[in-house]
Amino acid sequence: MTVLNETALREGAFATLRRGLAITPEFRRGIALTIVLALVATAGRVVTPVAVQQTIDHGLPLAGSPDLAYIRSAVLICAAAIVVTALCAYLMNVRLYRSTETSLASLRVKAFRHVHDLSMLTQSGQRKGGLVSRVTGDVDQISQFMQWGGLMFLISAGEIVVVTALMAVYSWQLTLVVWIAFVPLALALRHFQRLISRAYMTVRERMGDLLAAVSESVIGAPVIKAYAAERRTAERVDRAVERGRVAQKRAQGLVALTFPTSEIVAAMATAAVVAGGVLLGVGGDISAGELVAFLFLVTLFVSPMQQATEILNEAQNAIAGWRRVLGVLDTDPDVADPGPKGHTLPRGPVGVAFEDVAFAYPSGPRVLEGVTVEIPPQARIAVVGETGSGKTTFAKLLTRLMDPVEGAVRVDGVPLHRVRFASLRERIVIVPQDGFLFDTTLGENIRYGRPGASDAEIVAALGELGLGDWLEGLPRGLETPVGQRGESLSAGERQLVALARAYLADPDLLVLDEATSAVDPATEVRIQRALDGVTRGRTSVAIAHRLSTAEAADEILVFDKGRIVQRGHHSALVGTPGVYADLHTSWRNASTGRGGPQSGKSGPN
Repeated sequence: MTVLNETALREGAFATLRRGLAITPEFRRGIALTIVLALVATAGRVVTPVAVQQTIDHGLPLAGSPDLAYIRSAVLICAAAIVVTALCAYLMNVRLYRSTETSLASLRVKAFRHVHDLSMLTQSGQRKGGLVSRVTGDVDQISQFMQWGGLMFLISAGEIVVVTALMAVYSWQLTLVVWIAFVPLALALRHFQRLISRAYMTVRERMGDLLAAVSESVIGAPVIKAYAAERRTAERVDRAVERGRVAQKRAQGLVALTFPTSEIVAAMATAAVVAGGVLLGVGGDISAGELVAFLFLVTLFVSPMQQATEILNEAQNAIAGWRRVLGVLDTDPDVADPGPKGHTLPRGPVGVAFEDVAFAYPSGPRVLEGVTVEIPPQARIAVVGETGSGKTTFAKLLTRLMDPVEGAVRVDGVPLHRVRFASLRERIVIVPQDGFLFDTTLGENIRYGRPGASDAEIVAALGELGLGDWLEGLPRGLETPVGQRGESLSAGERQLVALARAYLADPDLLVLDEATSAVDPATEVRIQRALDGVTRGRTSVAIAHRLSTAEAADEILVFDKGRIVQRGHHSALVGTPGVYADLHTSWRNASTGRGGPQSGKSGPN
């Protein structure tokens, strides 16, 4: 599987929210008390209308002087209720913010770890910026809604319930009038909700595309400058920005349609209450104070109805974010860790067997077919072949970055898919060709091989690899910053760090994607010396772009069109007509007159 599971995109809004809340138990914890506080805070809002009604009907008699004591009592009760309301609102806000931040931090961690658990094949089928936006921007959008929209939803829902109950006490007839006025709006909002949901899904996708375009432009800045592609890059980012603006404009336009509609409905409801109240008042069914209080309550009723449109706006944006995050979490890793039930390999020399292995990338032809080979423990194997012959795919299957579509890969007789990741990554280490480094110090990058290693152990490891003089030549030794992606070091120095990292990890099987490609002859000698130390006493498989690596191997596997067509020692293969002899002749011809071996063909396989 190379695409994310997007079943969540087709789910309804409520189904999405239910699933979202189900995977964030931290938010649900204590929510009952938060809702009670919201109801109390909301109930305090109706104190003022009740106080007005009581004052008009009982504190201001039609004949005689006002009852000041009664009015004073009503005012004091009203003030006390407002203080309690404010305190409950504060506690509700604090609880909601804390639970929201805790739950969304947990969600962000879950999403990130799941992205990391996805296979390299699945990740390569996605734009990296799009994956990052699901963990960052989409979760931020959810957070914004849960802290503001969720808060307003609680208050608005509670306010509608309390206000409706009090209005019914004053006049069930006028309450019915108000609800009849707003029922069409509620039905219309359901239709708008579907349209807005789709619009905001597009907005979140466009924001992911924008993040991908910007991040790629920043990371690829050296290439952009080298080829004077600034204008083309700017135009690409501009197009992404424009597509995001258009998507946002369309979504906001749909939301904007709901505002005037709610204003019209609110005006109609108020007019109907005034007219109906007068008629009921003439018949003695409602007092003057109750009618005035009812008009106050209509205002409190209308306010959350109008806010519902804004809440709807935030909710749809958040639901779109939920769907994209759930799309990540719903994607089952196609290279899964068997976990505690898996096999733990004992330390020691590793033997590997490929049994009639085949592999094909999704929607593509097979790049490996019928690969059967045994690699004995402590053997030094070189894998050679033209670009596209399948040698890099062979290495990825060997390290279980991918699984075969047919056949089996076994390590010490155990199927690779049954080995626990913790054991697999401890026993088998791959050194990629690019030697990726993190933006920290040299020492910390080497320590990735064994997190608990001390500086003394790292220095000792570099000395054992013959790299002590190189370390001493660095300005700050192990504390030397390597820069983002190791840009402060040369390509050869990055490979030295990657080799030292692998040596410190002390694996039993080491897979090398040609460590000496694209470096100068002097650095190649240094790397080759380090390689001798790294591979000594352990099984090693090297993807050889330079055939000098193959010459030193115990055995060479020659790939052509996804099959192993030759195998044997260099001395035997070079004198036998075939693929290897042709490759070796081409490599020798290319290196003649250049002062040393040059990199041959390389690329994705």
